[in-house]
Amino acid sequence: MLAKVESYGLICLSGFPVTVETDIASGLPNYETVGLPDAAVKESRERIRSAIRHSGFPFPTARITVNLAPADLKKEGTVYDLPIALSILAASGELKPVLSGVIVLGELALDGTVRPINGILPMLIDAFKKGYGTFFVPKDNAAEAAYIRGATVYPVESLQSLVSHLRGETAIAPVEPRPFTGGTHKIAVDFSEIRGQAAAKRAAEIAVAGNHNILLCGTPGSGKTMLARAIPSILPDMTFEEALETTKIHSITGAMKGTEGLVTERPFRAPHHGASATALIGGGSRAMPGEISLAHNGVLFLDELPEFQRNVLKALRQPLEDGEVTVSRAAATATYPARFLLVAAMNPCPCGNRGSRLKPCTCTQAQIRRYAGRISGPLLDRIDLHIEMTEVGYREITDRQPAESSETIRARVSAARKIQQARFFNDGIRTNAEMTGALIRRYCNPAGESEKLLRDAFKKLQLSARAYQRVLKVARTIADLENSAEIKPEHYAEAIQYRSMSMLSDL
Repeated sequence: MLAKVESYGLICLSGFPVTVETDIASGLPNYETVGLPDAAVKESRERIRSAIRHSGFPFPTARITVNLAPADLKKEGTVYDLPIALSILAASGELKPVLSGVIVLGELALDGTVRPINGILPMLIDAFKKGYGTFFVPKDNAAEAAYIRGATVYPVESLQSLVSHLRGETAIAPVEPRPFTGGTHKIAVDFSEIRGQAAAKRAAEIAVAGNHNILLCGTPGSGKTMLARAIPSILPDMTFEEALETTKIHSITGAMKGTEGLVTERPFRAPHHGASATALIGGGSRAMPGEISLAHNGVLFLDELPEFQRNVLKALRQPLEDGEVTVSRAAATATYPARFLLVAAMNPCPCGNRGSRLKPCTCTQAQIRRYAGRISGPLLDRIDLHIEMTEVGYREITDRQPAESSETIRARVSAARKIQQARFFNDGIRTNAEMTGALIRRYCNPAGESEKLLRDAFKKLQLSARAYQRVLKVARTIADLENSAEIKPEHYAEAIQYRSMSMLSDL
């Protein structure tokens, strides 16, 4: 007898429907899986055999052939355990044929318990777009699936309970749809805790408001890391679309297990400077996402920037420009979104004391040049704001005047982001940092005094075309923070200032 059950597969972030076909024929007992299964799918035979028996059903002693169609796409993982088990039961007459148009997903334990799987959200979103509306998923994945509006999702605890539901004996209640209630914030460091560094805090506010990359250069103890770790506290709340985009990436890595089902807090990723290019950019045999994609819609913090391997920093250039990264491997090729706010921190020299008011620098000019040479000009060009930080004095540390809180700054940032969302509503982008050349000409059109100021800065600072455009983008954000439709000369002047720090003169 032949039976069919619909399931779904995933190649990186792209899903595809899979039809599980099972034929049980007379002959010597045998079990064969075809349709380009990987090792995990082939091993499912023993899991399925044990799960069926421990669920109280007989396992057929016949010739069993399982085909996973389409046969030209590789099937990976344990997602097909549950649909294969159902198709075997249907083919052996223990169960009526499963309705078409219903997607079944899940891994089986030996006792018949259904275990969670990775990538449930991107699979269900893709399947829903292709017309599927009913899904049977592992109970532990139900929270993640409940955010798909319009879908009917059944949480399955065991193979036995699913068979009982399909037989009409004991119904499984569908998951209640979960409304998106907005982003969350876990504040590790509040801006009010940072003493002094008014210019650096102002630059951080601008960077977040327009999603501009920022480099903090300063002596040890000047507060670079503390400021970087305070930046998440002023990030605007995530929208539902951003939450879905971020969750899809985290879902395929297995990071969503045991969570509330949706990433509602903007990611903050801080890889060690010993991280490889594969860890940062993505890769491996299955072309999995790296840190830059896991930081999508959030912050990527690279502390001790010159200590990262040169090939790692080179690999950052294209994602910083395009907002996405294509990972190509022999087994798979995937394109992942990578639109993040880069926050980088570094010392001004190997000893760290260049420009210090307290300690003398012991580095030679050759050492400083070699240290500076670890960061290429093209990478610096892609960082919009270059900020110089020095030690905070005793008076600033002991000042008891209350500093501005993260909540106050976040209100201004959110207002500026709303202005940008309205401006770019029909342009397919969200922030000023994403503006193309055509959009820059439309929304940043310096004239008169502003044009003269920019022309002089272009010559004096020897700006590249890319750096010049980034100055215009930053000026647009500064104007948005002041709710000014016009970019004034003082806005351009402040933006230029962030490209002319003295500590970076050798970089």
